[in-house]
Order: sequence, then C-alpha cells, then structure tokens
Amino acid sequence: MSTAVDLFRAAVDRRDLDALDDLFTEDIRLYSPVKFTPFEGRPMVLDLFGVLLRTFEDFRYVGEFAGASQTTADGTEAPSAVLLFRATVGGREIHGIDLLHLDDDGRIKEFTVMVRPASAVQALGDAVLAGLVADGLVPAP
Repeated sequence: MSTAVDLFRAAVDRRDLDALDDLFTEDIRLYSPVKFTPFEGRPMVLDLFGVLLRTFEDFRYVGEFAGASQTTADGTEAPSAVLLFRATVGGREIHGIDLLHLDDDGRIKEFTVMVRPASAVQALGDAVLAGLVADGLVPAP
C-alpha cells in the first residue's frame, strides 16, 4: 500500500495537480522560504504548486527520511517525512527539503520548504512571485 508521501512524490514526478488535490487536507498550510506567513487552504496551495511545477527545472527527489515531529500550526506531534530535493531555478542550483506533516487520515496537513543557498532562495522567490502575479493569485508588487 502506498502512503501519502509515496503518492505525493509520484504526483510531483508526473506534475499531476489533480493527484495532489486528493493528498492535501482542506486546511493545509505551506510554509515557504520566501514568505513569512504560510499559504493556507487547499485551493491556494494547489495554485502555488501549479506555479512551482512550472518554475523548477530538473526537479528531483534524492532522499527521504520518516519519523514524527511537532507541527507549526498547533504543536502536536504528527507522522512526518523529510524529502530531500535538487532543482535549478534561473540558472541557480537549489538544494532543499520538503517537510511533510500528516493528519490522522494520512493526508498532508502541513508542508514546509527549506532551500539553500541564499542566491537560490532569491532566484526562487523572484520566479515564484512572477508566476503568482501572472496567474492572478497575488497583486503585482
């Protein structure tokens, strides 16, 4: 039986937003390395993933760790997975992790993205903002 983490990885590999929809809770929160407050709710997070899947070049997961950790939203301990990735954005190589917290039904309720180096964070932030503006999801700065 595949877990939500396995299904998530497969959906990202296929760039399949419909499959991601089934894996997220309604009230999912996504914490971004370029925004202080989280993106909240399934519709917004799915729209963000649409932008991310277009923005990352050569995205690939290169490792995975499973365990449990406290969520940011309410501090409860939840089953968690850390997915290590590599990608390129605007000519900058990115090393990063996705931290996924699961709810009691095994769906993704919280998602935290961390990337390095700082120049890649800036390139990613600029590219994602441009995509969000282009899609009408946020106003132009």
